[in-house]
Amino acid sequence: MRKKTNKSDESKVTGFFGKGTELRGELSFNGILRIDGHFKGKIESDAVLLVGENGKVEADIKVSTAVINGEVRGDILASDRVEINAKARVIGSITTPKLLIEEGAHLEASCQTTEGASIPERKILKPESEETNI
Repeated sequence: MRKKTNKSDESKVTGFFGKGTELRGELSFNGILRIDGHFKGKIESDAVLLVGENGKVEADIKVSTAVINGEVRGDILASDRVEINAKARVIGSITTPKLLIEEGAHLEASCQTTEGASIPERKILKPESEETNI
């Protein structure tokens, strides 16, 4: 009987950006994509994104599953789950039905766990000292 684990199986990676690779733009893919380099832009897929320990992603991400071991700056929308492992650094917002955060992870994010996840609209609030009375 095969033991089921919570983490995605990295042995089935179908695409890979190695350390030292720098890419910018809009990215879509099938299967499992691993990023160990630097990507800046937008990522959208119905598949699994793995960010390796050396990976740095500056993007709004919309995927089925995100497994973060490196650094991500941006909004993450995952229809299935987000895993933030011990060496990860995430800055932005996370919306997903399932969220796993390992001890030691650095997280500066607003998090929302909900079925049918969608990226919330951001509202810019003025400090009380700047508000005007009418």
